[in-house]
Amino acid sequence: MFSFKLTAAEAVMSLCSLSAMLTAASASYDIGVGIADVTGPAAEVPFLGYANLEQKGTGIHLRQFSRAFVIGDGRHRVVFVSADLAMVGYSVRAEVIENLQKRYGDIYDDQNVIISATHTHSTPGGFLKQLLFDISVLGFFKQSFDSVVAGITRSIVRAHENMVPGRIFFTQGELLDTSVNRSPSSYEANPEYERSRYPYNTDKQMMQLRFMSTEELGNRPLGVISWYAVHPTSMNNTNTLISSDNVGYASLLFEEEMNLGELPGKGDFVAAFASSNLGDVSPNILGPRCIDTGEPCDELSSTCGGETGKCVAHGPGRDMFESTRIIAERLFGKAMELFGDPDAIEIIGPLKVIHQFVDMPEQEVTYFDRISRSDIKARGCLPAMGYSFGAGTTDGPGARIFGQGSTRENSVWNQVRNLIHQPSSSQVECHGAKPILLPTGEIKFPHEWQPQILSTQLLMLGSPKTVVIAAVPGEFTTMSGRRMRDAVAEEMVAAGAERPIGVIIAGLSNAYADYITTPEEYQVQRYEGASTIYGPHTLTIFLHQYAKLARALVEGTQLDPGPRPPTVPSSSLYSLVTPVLYDSPRWQTKYGQVIEQPPAVVYPGEVVRVKFVAGHPRNNLRQEKTFLTVERQKEDGNWKVIYTDANWCTKFIWERTAFLLGCSEATVEWEVGERDPPGRYRIRHFGSYKYIFGGIYAYDGTSRTFEVRHHIGSGSRQQ
Repeated sequence: MFSFKLTAAEAVMSLCSLSAMLTAASASYDIGVGIADVTGPAAEVPFLGYANLEQKGTGIHLRQFSRAFVIGDGRHRVVFVSADLAMVGYSVRAEVIENLQKRYGDIYDDQNVIISATHTHSTPGGFLKQLLFDISVLGFFKQSFDSVVAGITRSIVRAHENMVPGRIFFTQGELLDTSVNRSPSSYEANPEYERSRYPYNTDKQMMQLRFMSTEELGNRPLGVISWYAVHPTSMNNTNTLISSDNVGYASLLFEEEMNLGELPGKGDFVAAFASSNLGDVSPNILGPRCIDTGEPCDELSSTCGGETGKCVAHGPGRDMFESTRIIAERLFGKAMELFGDPDAIEIIGPLKVIHQFVDMPEQEVTYFDRISRSDIKARGCLPAMGYSFGAGTTDGPGARIFGQGSTRENSVWNQVRNLIHQPSSSQVECHGAKPILLPTGEIKFPHEWQPQILSTQLLMLGSPKTVVIAAVPGEFTTMSGRRMRDAVAEEMVAAGAERPIGVIIAGLSNAYADYITTPEEYQVQRYEGASTIYGPHTLTIFLHQYAKLARALVEGTQLDPGPRPPTVPSSSLYSLVTPVLYDSPRWQTKYGQVIEQPPAVVYPGEVVRVKFVAGHPRNNLRQEKTFLTVERQKEDGNWKVIYTDANWCTKFIWERTAFLLGCSEATVEWEVGERDPPGRYRIRHFGSYKYIFGGIYAYDGTSRTFEVRHHIGSGSRQQ
């Protein structure tokens, strides 16, 4: 059962009652929402996130979506996008902006486009154009890049075209039993006086912006963005089906409630669950255990008997699918409760947004050191990854030879590293406690390994009651995010503004610079510290930068745009992903032919499986479409589509059964639910095959009709 207190209908009624009592008669903003399919190649492309080459796609469980929210105040405009991606690179954002400018001129540019990735680890990679991130997925893959850019662009266009006079409300609330800190030993390294300010070692506050049309347009709910700090890693590194993970499923649950009768991605109401300061936050709330003994792992190194691979976090469900569902339902439940909050604060007033590119290794800042009680100068370092990066995390362990918390150099590992590139003495000195595994910033071949120039961006909504969104290009840990909120709020007050009612950390926005730990957490060198790539004062630089952005917005001053990141033409990049050469049906079969039929009768709780002769899914990604449908026969004899490959209850599974012959099979699975009414059903599969002598051609196939029955006394819903 869901944990929320309000149904969708009750929430909307509450909102309408609230709107009738509010005195603001005119619209504060113009608001548009849009959703688009951004699903990438579903087969034979490695997933991005766990850096596990064996985790190659074999189909779809949940499609990827891009959710866009355009806000304008008559003078300025901003678009915030939350996309079901592992991360976002500068090249993706730049091409999206170029697409928008071809259509709309200079309305959208670097200043006002925010693209935030949800950070799901179960989607295809190959679209970042930076070697360290692409090498783990066999290189840059243009089909992945094009699918991401096209989907994000489409969602923004839809939001732009759907703009109406509207209103924005802010609220927040506590959500427990949904997250744990996966690096508590690092968190404990932060000063006790600072930790004592907070009841938990992860942020439990969900922050929400609610978008409504004006009273003149019926107080219609338009959309919602909910930020909560938790990794979308309920699906582990053994999963090979595309999935938007817990936050993606939470979005689908919210949209299903608000868009009654609509298929996923097709309704007017858009609900995003966007990433926040999730760096050290796991959804696997039962914690890490040794898979061979069941005992707790070593707390510092996250090893079992010296082996990283045996220490794995899990929960709250029996398997990764159940865990994903439970976490998603808890996120959705809290978000729906907040959505009906009668005490939500309406945001009225100007919209301000600012952006600046920053060359991180070139930054020098001064900060007050509480230990020495003096001002200290700090600088950024060229990017580098530490030993503990190789260990991975308890959500997805890495190489067995590494453990987390490595602060001492190893001569054997250094010799192997030096075959690639030996870090300079200045690089070693700059990174301090981090023993360098990969000096990525000093390697220039064949192109940039990790970003040096980053996008920094800040959005302010309303005045004097102001909500601030800090769009940060990486994964801030819990305490790093808290310090960022304080730094932005305090600088606004110092510049003469009121303290904001909410500072939202929008993680993984516009670029990806791995992790951002506090200097104290950095010294422990767990995975997050080893992946803090600009050295021990990475956070210090960010705090100074975002305070500068905050002051500039409050005072209305202009900033230099900063140095633009280098552009890398797609044509200069390479991929080791095997291309689709041709397809061929099995002997004496044809594409779409059913080779395994469903049973004649099924009951709720059972899984229906149908197998088809298939082509390769990469022949046509079928964005905005589907590889499968579950259809129910209506009383007039016609068929109605009730589920697609974007629904939780279905799975599309593809397998190449004979590589040299090009033969493939597609299995469609549908788990019958208690709310699926009795009746006659069928399952269909859609795809395309590549002819050996050229050309790609569509096909489809249909199973035999089967019957869904209910046990006596069970309930169902009509559709």
